[in-house]
Amino acid sequence: MPTTPLPEYGVARFLALLGGPWATLIVRELLHGPHRFTELRDALPGISPHTLTSRLRRFEETGIVTRTAHAEIPPHVEYRLTPLGEGMREALEAMAAWGG
Repeated sequence: MPTTPLPEYGVARFLALLGGPWATLIVRELLHGPHRFTELRDALPGISPHTLTSRLRRFEETGIVTRTAHAEIPPHVEYRLTPLGEGMREALEAMAAWGG
């Protein structure tokens, strides 16, 4: 359940979730399955660690991404789309098809 209130419907909800640079591309990568931070950073040349961290935190706050810390040596963190995040698949695939 999102901790940050979202618009209830439509384009406003989509833009609230994915507003800002990099957001759509991060979600696109997570549609392929869970990723570690470094995997996301490597898949998105040009994104700064600060920007990636802030977007992922925002996604956690809005309930589209879960963050799982694995207690291993070395420790690692994995990011995965929630059902709300997975619900954006069709819209992002339509954008990709439109863009050619």
